[in-house]
Order: sequence, then structure tokens, then C-alpha cells
Amino acid sequence: MNDQTNAKIKNPKVTVEYVVESLSKNDLNDLCDATDAAIEGGGGFGWVHIPERTNLERYWQGVIAAPTRWLFIARLDGVICGTTQLIIPPANNEAQAHVLQMTTNFVAPWARGHGLAKMLLETVEEKARAEGYAVINLDVRKTMDRAIALYESMGYQKFGEHPLSVRSKGETIPSLYYYKNINPDFFKGE
Repeated sequence: MNDQTNAKIKNPKVTVEYVVESLSKNDLNDLCDATDAAIEGGGGFGWVHIPERTNLERYWQGVIAAPTRWLFIARLDGVICGTTQLIIPPANNEAQAHVLQMTTNFVAPWARGHGLAKMLLETVEEKARAEGYAVINLDVRKTMDRAIALYESMGYQKFGEHPLSVRSKGETIPSLYYYKNINPDFFKGE
């Protein structure tokens, strides 16, 4: 190993991006690989078993094409290693037009420990605030201690628990529900 490789390992480049239009073929492959790793690690945002690659590719292409979803990706040394999505409320839901739902929030196990999960959340919150939203809701499996600790450290408030939410490998796992007011000024003067 040369000095440059050692420096890369010690100081990896970490970035978070909002995906506007499309992913290159290499990025789509990286995203599917990171998703596979997350599913294998037990955080498959709904998947229990790794789906066929074509199904996974279609899923991510659908996310990018959906006007009601915003995709954020995390990169470690240029390789996609995690994501978060925000789901925007439908136009007919005026009463909750200020609330977004966060989903598919993960960093692949091989890329953890570089602050990417926190960077993803910070970027998501910044974009949501800039677009005029005030609240982010999310749910997380009760067994995901590190994710729960991160959410709570960033000000997310637990407001409920669903005891029968997830079935995985013959086991029932409760989910916890959280929200964060990302724009307190939105509620002033009501």
C-alpha cells in the first residue's frame, strides 16, 4: 500500500447530494450494491431478502422519476453508499402540506463511521426548510439502536410505537415513530 492509499483510507471524501434527474449506470450499480449491503445488514427499509437486480434497479429509477419523492445520496470516495428519501404530501392534503415523510434512510455497513448518516439528515433538513416545509416524520425499527440514537441526538421526538409493524425472518419487530419541527417560525402567529 502506498502513502496515497493510506491517506485515502484515513481521510475519505464524504459527500451528500440531492439527485435531481438521473443516475449514471455506475451510480445505479453502486446504489444497488449499497442497498444489497443494507438489506444483508438488517436495515432494508422493507426488504427482508435481496431482490433481483433488475427489480432493484427499477425501484431506484422509479424513485428518481417520481415527482413526489426526493432522493438524497451519500458517497464515500465517490461511491454511493447510502440514501434518504423525502416523500412530499399530495396536493389534495392541504392540512398536512407542511409535513414530509422520510424513508429509506441508510448507510451501507461498510461505509459507516464517517458521519454520513448525520450529513444525510442535515442535508435533508436544509433542503426541506428551503422548500418551505416545517416537519419531518419518520419511522424506525425498535432494534436499530444507532439510528434511534442519531435521530434523538438531532432533535427528533418519539411520538408513538407500533408493536406489529415489521415481520422479518419469522419475527415481529415494533417500529418507533418520530417527528422533528425543522422550521419553528412556520407555527408562529397561528
